[in-house]
Amino acid sequence: MPDVTPIDLTQRLAGRVAVITGGAGGIGLATARRLAAEGARVVIGDVDPVTGSQAADQVGGLFVPVDVTDQQQVDALFDIAAENYGSVDIAFNNAGISPADDDSIETTELPAWQRVQDVNLKSVYLCSRAALRHMVEQGKGSIINTASFVAVLGSATSQISYTASKGGVLAMSRELGVQFARQGIRVNALCPGPVNTPLLEELFAKDPERAARRLVHIPLGRFADPSEIAAAVAFLASDDSSFITGSTFLVDGGISSAYVTPV
Repeated sequence: MPDVTPIDLTQRLAGRVAVITGGAGGIGLATARRLAAEGARVVIGDVDPVTGSQAADQVGGLFVPVDVTDQQQVDALFDIAAENYGSVDIAFNNAGISPADDDSIETTELPAWQRVQDVNLKSVYLCSRAALRHMVEQGKGSIINTASFVAVLGSATSQISYTASKGGVLAMSRELGVQFARQGIRVNALCPGPVNTPLLEELFAKDPERAARRLVHIPLGRFADPSEIAAAVAFLASDDSSFITGSTFLVDGGISSAYVTPV
């Protein structure tokens, strides 16, 4: 007889502890709301104490100030989550930047390159390492690292360090997914297309032509809403994705599949 027990998606993540970096806004905040709605206890790590605390209050969670480029602070973030809630079940390593001085390779200087690498790639290394320390001991866990569709496509409107950092996140996530699969830990790279976040809006407000050049390539004809990316994170965090690891999980409105877009 098949199992006909009703499925309550509002409790899909009940009892699980989720650590979210960059959780004070954009995709991170939308994901905090979604994971909390599905029953998870949420720990928000962010560099901004004001917006970070507000975000944690919204989801009934815990805020921990963290510079994601600092190993001691990152280790403390995950240790505090485990100490307060008893485990680390989900790590959404999402903190990232896309500053204006990261542009073409011809104009992007080394300090700008390095800052983006530190925040976007080094932080994922540090956060994954800190999360794995708890997950290996538990024998279970889901790590979701924010890469980008630019990790699989080239763009003539380049942000060279951002693109390279996201390619690194993708490759590292794939390797971790394979390495830790038999220890009950799944690692996936989330690859969003352009999302209507304050970060993107600020970038495109300064350069409407750059926004228009991107928008024309999206088959769905629009940028994503943060809640749509959050739904993908919730899926990857849950047992509904129990046979998915090491994946390049594209949520890009069809960009990476398009030769031409619909008329």
